[in-house]
Amino acid sequence: MDYRTRWPAARLLVAAVALLFVVSAVAIASLAIALSTLSDARHTLLDRIAPARDAVLGIDTAVINQETGVRGYLLSANRAFLEPYEAGLADEWNAVEDTRRLVVPMRPDLTDEIDALTLLSERWRSEYARPLIASVDSSGRPEAQPAESLLGKELFDQLRTAINGLVGQLDGDAAAARTDLDDVARDVLWLVVGLGALLVVIISGIAVVLYRILIAPLSGLAADVRQVSTGDFAHEVRAGGPREVVMLGQDVEAMRSRILSDVKDLQRSNSELEQFAYVASHDLQEPLRKVASFCQLLERRYSGQLDERGEQYLRFAVDGAKRMQVLINDLLAFSRVGRITREQTLVDCDLLVEQVVDSYSEVIERTGATVEAGELPTVRGEESLLGGVFGNLVSNALKFRGEEPPHVSITAERTGDLWTFTVKDNGIGIDTEYAERIFVIFQRLHHKDDYPGTGIGLAMCRKIIEYHGGSIWLDTTADTGTTFRFTLPAVEDDEQ
Repeated sequence: MDYRTRWPAARLLVAAVALLFVVSAVAIASLAIALSTLSDARHTLLDRIAPARDAVLGIDTAVINQETGVRGYLLSANRAFLEPYEAGLADEWNAVEDTRRLVVPMRPDLTDEIDALTLLSERWRSEYARPLIASVDSSGRPEAQPAESLLGKELFDQLRTAINGLVGQLDGDAAAARTDLDDVARDVLWLVVGLGALLVVIISGIAVVLYRILIAPLSGLAADVRQVSTGDFAHEVRAGGPREVVMLGQDVEAMRSRILSDVKDLQRSNSELEQFAYVASHDLQEPLRKVASFCQLLERRYSGQLDERGEQYLRFAVDGAKRMQVLINDLLAFSRVGRITREQTLVDCDLLVEQVVDSYSEVIERTGATVEAGELPTVRGEESLLGGVFGNLVSNALKFRGEEPPHVSITAERTGDLWTFTVKDNGIGIDTEYAERIFVIFQRLHHKDDYPGTGIGLAMCRKIIEYHGGSIWLDTTADTGTTFRFTLPAVEDDEQ
């Protein structure tokens, strides 16, 4: 599929966010409606029905106070006992007004019952309470058993029955409102649970979709890139998913193709280098040997017959041929590092340094040098190449010596996963400005007549150390002499 027909990752992300936004908006709206319904049910129960019921109970309390005041006055003829009656009249009027204000808007059908209640209350007062109060006022004595007692009881019972009936109506409304409130609360709870579950499902679905269309393709692309980075340049890089991932995969594939082409060119170049090395080691050295041999024959045969300048010319020719052979051999050795590999084994650096020091015993004895080696570790590598590193550094320390007898110190220190080796001498030293130049092939700091050599030794050391996974450098902080440091990967104890 053409990457241009695929959705970009930004559009996929916007679609996922938009879906979440829509679902969240619907969930919030549904929850808001449910909470509004719950609030209305609560308002009906607590702010309308409960106050209306309290108002009706206030009427009941007021008429009871009136009846109590009248009965006390009849028994004692004391005007003080009429205070509850008079206060009850005012309370009843206020309670009736509150009842009408609260009940009628909510239950217009109860208007007749409220009117009937007020009529019964007024009839009880007009037919019972007021005549008896007037009779006691006129006689000035109590009436323990008035003739109107039965009538008063009957009227008062009717009034209380009407009040209780109205309270019962409101109690029924309260029970229904409480049931509605419970139903709405249960609906809200289930709505919240359902919306939560829906959000979990949607988020999980979006996560799965994003994983399949974004993360999984990126992981596959990363795996392909890692395989290519390990050196498998023939492994084709394929990428799916959104447009950006496909384009990135195509760019990586194009880069892999270019690297593969460069590797093939490099292999062809290495093949040509091997052919050159073969020619240099055989075809070039044979003429040089002949030149050197015949120049030496000329020198021996015509010794004394040539003037001083002629003998000097022969010496120059012999010396040049020999130096050319050394250069060719060093160049061949340099080209073989990392190209012609042997099995890497565990190398005891203590024993390796002892062998190097033994090989330079004659020079050490002649110069009065001392070589001290601390406790050195065991590393993994090609013993001959590592021996060449120590040999070059010790040889340079013996060659570039000062007025005092050479002193060489070789130590090692563990730094994380690497061993850091230090080779220090008391020689003439190297200026810091040449810290990098000395590791370039054929770069010399001194004339060949002062210090012989081809200028390839330190370049060889760097190539060997980097081939073994380490690095080498000149320690520019040393005050005197020359200090080289190089690292090699550490070998764990179980491997040893």
